[in-house]
Amino acid sequence: MSKTYRTYDQDQNFLMPIDIRDWIPEDHLAVYINNLVDQLDLSKIYEYYEREERGYPPYNPAMMTKILLYAYCTGITSSRKIDKSL
Repeated sequence: MSKTYRTYDQDQNFLMPIDIRDWIPEDHLAVYINNLVDQLDLSKIYEYYEREERGYPPYNPAMMTKILLYAYCTGITSSRKIDKSL
C-alpha cells in the first residue's frame, strides 16, 4: 500500500495568477536549495514513510528537507523559530 503524503504543490499560485518563483532572483539561496534537494536521492526517507501506516499523512520529505536546509543556512536552528518564519 502506497503512503499518502500531505499535499505539496510548488506550482500553486496565489489568489492572483502570479508564480512565487517570479519574485525570487535566480541567484537566491532558496533557488539553490530547491534545485539541490530536487537532485538528492531521498528514497530511503520515502521508504521509511511507505512502511509507516499510523497517524496523519506526513508532509512531503522533499519539502521538509528544503525548509530545514534553508533555515539552517540562514541561521535559524530552533524548530519553533522555523515554524514561525513559515
